[in-house]
Amino acid sequence: MAIKNIASSDLLDHVKDGVLRVHAKPGKKKTRIIGFDDSKNALVVEVGARAEDNKANVELVKFLSKGLKRPVVLKSGFTGKDKLLILG
Repeated sequence: MAIKNIASSDLLDHVKDGVLRVHAKPGKKKTRIIGFDDSKNALVVEVGARAEDNKANVELVKFLSKGLKRPVVLKSGFTGKDKLLILG
């Protein structure tokens, strides 16, 4: 997996038709964007919450909503690492 670095200000560049693809890496020390994976066409985000009881999904949605300054809803990928999020 080749990951390109991206700036937080470029986050909206990866939103297509109101949809953001994310590859989540739960259980990390803190939540942060580590880059963009061209092969998956997805933003790669380390999530500072464990993947149990929906904690990582909640943390991911909060983090992206804050970064994008708009509501974000998880559409698919509730139990997997590859997720689709819809921007409100």
